[in-house]
Amino acid sequence: MKKQSKWIKQDLKYNWHPYTQMKECEKLPPILIESAQGIKLFDENGKFYYDTISSWWCNVHGHNHPIIKAAIKKQLDTLEHVLFAGFTHKGAIQLAEQLVSITPKSLTRVFFSDNGSTAVETALKMSFQYWQNTGNKEKIKFVALDSAYHGDTVGTMSISGVDLYNEVFSPLFLRSFMVPTPNCYRCPAGQNRKSCKIDCLKQLETLLKHKNREIAALILEPLVLGAGGMIVYPKEYLAKAAKLAKKYNVHLILDEVATGFGRTGKMFAAEHANVQPDFMCVSKGITAGYLPMGATLTTEKIYKAFYADVEKRKTFYHGHTYTANPLACAAALASLEVFKKEKTLSRAQKLIPFFHQELEKFKNLSIVGDVRALGMIGALELTKDKISKEIYKEGLKQNLLLRPLGKVIYFFLPLCIKKEEIKLVLDRTYNLIHAYDH
Repeated sequence: MKKQSKWIKQDLKYNWHPYTQMKECEKLPPILIESAQGIKLFDENGKFYYDTISSWWCNVHGHNHPIIKAAIKKQLDTLEHVLFAGFTHKGAIQLAEQLVSITPKSLTRVFFSDNGSTAVETALKMSFQYWQNTGNKEKIKFVALDSAYHGDTVGTMSISGVDLYNEVFSPLFLRSFMVPTPNCYRCPAGQNRKSCKIDCLKQLETLLKHKNREIAALILEPLVLGAGGMIVYPKEYLAKAAKLAKKYNVHLILDEVATGFGRTGKMFAAEHANVQPDFMCVSKGITAGYLPMGATLTTEKIYKAFYADVEKRKTFYHGHTYTANPLACAAALASLEVFKKEKTLSRAQKLIPFFHQELEKFKNLSIVGDVRALGMIGALELTKDKISKEIYKEGLKQNLLLRPLGKVIYFFLPLCIKKEEIKLVLDRTYNLIHAYDH
């Protein structure tokens, strides 16, 4: 076993890493990253790794981007933080205005928080309290997909279906309903997506029809379920689900924490189906991965249900210490500036067909059961167990960060990636998986 540096020894002595069985770190310790540039991460020995999953789905424009760095440094010279209750600052005002301008037109108000989980938790609490404020006291439950993942706080776990992450905490959960995930690869009817009539929506429709009086909101990750295995589902499902929510007087919450800010080829996944949600939750790419931030956008109608004299007790008593942090706002504004200056979306749209075309070759491997993609997100679902970890380890040897989700090897590519880098990453991944194709 390779000798550990003093830094790694100290790390293992003091740190507890997320989603990690720390005992396994004795054999596979964490990698100490010293610096990063573009889509490359450099470790303490100078070796680099292609950041194929955007450092947990948040890096949009590449590491060490000069425009974003400059914006954070400039903000640091004037104001690093101020409470957002009773005070405000220009960055938060400008960012809220820009978020409203680029999100679905139904959304007019922005509530800032710290991360994806808090953005979703905020939406759940707002939806719940909206119905309380408007006299619909029985609407206290939520509906989610059974392969969904919305975060690790108690509320967000309650509307997530990834048992590996949250089953042990189930006694703490809020009351919710789970409906089948629209997973085309595992469609019981064996439907062809082109001829599919979205029959998987029927259970959701039945539930909403009979239980709508007790349901506050339906929450969906639009078009791509992230931690559930990068499951890509048809835009028609999203469009019809949105219509059902409206028909049965149930809020629609779209969790765009992972899919927002260009990942699917459009700024937000909701645009593919022209959906107008009651809530949209964003984080990760909002600051291009430079600083933590979350935001929950909602409608004027919902905002007005909280707008009253203090004595009426309709206030939304919720907040976070770093709500609308000025440094994070500066990073977010700079990221939106980069989108415009570098024409990030149009550039990505030119690369997407090539990326998808290169993914097609994985269908030749018998060990690959499904190949799916949307925008700059791609996933390879393997048919064999217990080899994804080996592929991860072998990938590191070949400068690839391929962190699997169970049997799924996936790509969540930074939008700054070049065509030749896509080719290199996918070719190396193909050769890695091919070695196990027997």
